[in-house]
Amino acid sequence: MSTAASYLSAVSEADARARKHGATPASTPALSMSSSVTSRSEDTVLDEGKVDFTDGLSYPRVPPTSDQVFTTVHSEFGHCGNEEYRYTSQHRKGVPYKSIPEQDPPYYILLTTYISYILVICLGHLRDFMGKRFRAANYRHLLPYNGYAALNSDFDSFYTRRLKLRIDDCFSHPVTGVPGRTILLLDRYSADYNKTMVPTGTRTRALNISSYNYLGFAQGNGPCADAVEAGIERYGVAVGASRLEAGTLDLHLQAEALVARFLGTEDALVSSMGFATNSTIIPALVSKGCLVISDELNHASIRFGVRLSGANVRTFKHNDMKALENLLREVISQGQPKTHRPWKKILVIVEGLFSMEGTMANLPVIMELKKKYKFYLFVDEAHSVGALGPRGRGVTDYFGIDPRSVDILMGTFTKSFGAAGGYIAGSKTVIDRLRIQGHSGTYAESMSPPVLTQVIASMASIMGVTLPAEKPSSPSLALLRSSDNTPVVSESELIPGTAPASALPSWMPLAREMVDGSDGRTRLRRLAFNARYLNRGLRKLGFITYGNDDSPVVPLLLFHPGKMAVFSRMMRTRATPIVVVVVAYPATPLVTSRVRFCLSSAHTKEDIDTVLRACDEIGDLLDLKQASGERWPVEEIISRAVELVRMPEMP
Repeated sequence: MSTAASYLSAVSEADARARKHGATPASTPALSMSSSVTSRSEDTVLDEGKVDFTDGLSYPRVPPTSDQVFTTVHSEFGHCGNEEYRYTSQHRKGVPYKSIPEQDPPYYILLTTYISYILVICLGHLRDFMGKRFRAANYRHLLPYNGYAALNSDFDSFYTRRLKLRIDDCFSHPVTGVPGRTILLLDRYSADYNKTMVPTGTRTRALNISSYNYLGFAQGNGPCADAVEAGIERYGVAVGASRLEAGTLDLHLQAEALVARFLGTEDALVSSMGFATNSTIIPALVSKGCLVISDELNHASIRFGVRLSGANVRTFKHNDMKALENLLREVISQGQPKTHRPWKKILVIVEGLFSMEGTMANLPVIMELKKKYKFYLFVDEAHSVGALGPRGRGVTDYFGIDPRSVDILMGTFTKSFGAAGGYIAGSKTVIDRLRIQGHSGTYAESMSPPVLTQVIASMASIMGVTLPAEKPSSPSLALLRSSDNTPVVSESELIPGTAPASALPSWMPLAREMVDGSDGRTRLRRLAFNARYLNRGLRKLGFITYGNDDSPVVPLLLFHPGKMAVFSRMMRTRATPIVVVVVAYPATPLVTSRVRFCLSSAHTKEDIDTVLRACDEIGDLLDLKQASGERWPVEEIISRAVELVRMPEMP
């Protein structure tokens, strides 16, 4: 009763604040109806002190009507009841896959970019030369001293000291609260040119277009948060052992079975870290005498794992299927170096969705090559699982390819599931071998119970839950089963793709929208709309972008290193602050510095409008609109958003 009373009191106070700030008496502010809202939550809308009711971040600009009930906090997961703003992420059958052709900027952009790097590097070396002679104490850590070699050499740290330091305020910005649709920045400043940062003690709420939160499950309130809270009360927060010792809980087994069912494979293995999933599993798959063929833009974790394996490695041009086939012909005909013996095995590794480019692997063509040349295929779905496909199963779902035809499916839980860690899925014989051969099973800490619970709950939300016809053991299942609107089928007639209730922890609380799968479907379709809208909207404004229309990762090319800092700062200091990620060399080629937008189903159509307006204004100031093709004014793009998204191909 005290919780209900405090909640009603908070609602009353929030309603009074809304009326005081000009809201109409007939409307009510958008409040969370989640059972997780308590008086202890500091970052929910109900508990914020000074709230700007007009910025659209904490409250929607247009309050919901009395008929609209939203079960999320607007600052974490935006309220959007318009079914027009939905789309299904799926490749059109019979149409060859193609990414957006990469456009080159005018020559003066490339020339000034190179000149900028040359100037900064020359000035940096000049400052080092003078500083070592006149302010030697500041460079002692870079030089041999008292018989000891320098831990950090002058050359290795040059880029960090002389290039990155100039724009360091754009990186590693401390935040607090839930990294959802919005995020709270801890304000800071520097009085010594970014060498040190001083916190001001204030916070700024900003629109978050930078976090990996594709399906918006990184929430402090809602069914998943309730399940995690129940799991902590039952299991605590740590396992305290590796999987092959005393670190395998029933939650691990349930999570692995659910992942395998979700992906459509025989078995799966979960790991406590995404990077370690690749770097510890690849050496268990290949060794000396084997060949790995890797896309040139594969993630660092893949490259690290291949190095550890001792296998030979060859790379092919990014997503170039003709180059891949030519390479396959060469390596198969030539065999191993020197001896020319046949390779023990050939493993081709690609990413489902490349995180810096926004491009997808051309999986249909790769599968044809696999049948022809008989190699094994490893697909890294870190960014595609949960974010692509009509059912959120990743790139195989997007292209309509049987997941069992891919030998190894790898993915992470950090991007779409609001958790941490990764998985490997495939045939049972392969997974059983990897449990023993993979170093993570022997040496790494097991995935913690709260993370496992988040994985299970979020995955069940996407899949939907099939309730048993018999009397359930869970009180929450009994409550849901009693409803006339909830389908009940016997577990021998499970709906393909759904999660049987028996596969979930019996103590896990289940919300109605989790059981019927409506929550997961809504998240998938909102993300697909947002991704397609921003991708196409930016190109219609005249920006050069990379990637596929349906990619939730949208790279916008800035080219010039100086424009990275200006773009980031201008976005962060707008009337509605926007947090973005800027990326440059060595993560990208020297002349293709970019801003990378990471979209989420938590964003509303109005949020994308805000980003487009900001990019339009800043793009004109920084001379970023260098793409060819037809352009639309930003207001026309916003008014014709649904039409733009639903075009089969953008002219």
